Amino acid sequence: MSAPTAPRSKVAVITGADSGIGRATAVRLARAGMDIGITWHSDLKGAEETAEEVRALGQRAVVAQMDLTRLPVAAGTVDELCDRLGRLDVLVNNAGTGTMTPFLDLELDTVREVLDVDLVGPFLCGQRAARHMVRQGDGGRIVNVTSVHEHQPRVGAAPYCAAKGGLGLLTQVMALELAEHGITVNAVVPGEIATPMTGQEDTDVHTEERPGIPLGRPGDAREVAAVIAFLAGPEATYVTGASWSVDGGMLRMGPQAGSHLGDDEWRRP
Repeated sequence: MSAPTAPRSKVAVITGADSGIGRATAVRLARAGMDIGITWHSDLKGAEETAEEVRALGQRAVVAQMDLTRLPVAAGTVDELCDRLGRLDVLVNNAGTGTMTPFLDLELDTVREVLDVDLVGPFLCGQRAARHMVRQGDGGRIVNVTSVHEHQPRVGAAPYCAAKGGLGLLTQVMALELAEHGITVNAVVPGEIATPMTGQEDTDVHTEERPGIPLGRPGDAREVAAVIAFLAGPEATYVTGASWSVDGGMLRMGPQAGSHLGDDEWRRP
């Protein structure tokens, strides 16, 4: 009589997992017992380092390049990772880009690139992932990493804000349409997080002062990963269509900041 087959680990695919929030999320989900698909755009070394951390926790890790400026081809990476890992239970749309360019100076190519990476790419990746989840028949989780600029604007970031705002509302539509298949869809909304994207890789956030943020400091990528892990885990089965801020209270500062600004520096990106 053969021994019973051990249950296979759940599988999470995380885009842009070569550093920052993506890497922290990969490690956190691996610690929760998931196998991890890792995508990278230009930092293969970083992706391999993430994979090594995942494997050190006893989970499988596979790595694949994804360039979300090459759509719709790039979305096929989700299918590739699903095939290599055997299934797909969680998709975290984390890869992103941005610009700090005044509205009047924006070039159309820049606008299209930001919208493709931050909005159209997650749309297509989410579609691919959801189709696998529906076919598997046992539900799934999709988490879209947006930004505080899903909810509030920033000077110099017109295409980024447009994309993140769009991704926030897309999240809500996906949640409504995919609920019947047992797939939950939520947004996680980081504020200023110490990552390579904000020029703060390896920063000790507790030594940085941010008077304009109620908690007085930037966030750590692991603090964002903890919320993503909750939404991807067994305790969030009744949570869908929601937007989860991880911003140290930044979004609550709108009127307060407006009444305390002492000069016109805010007008410049």
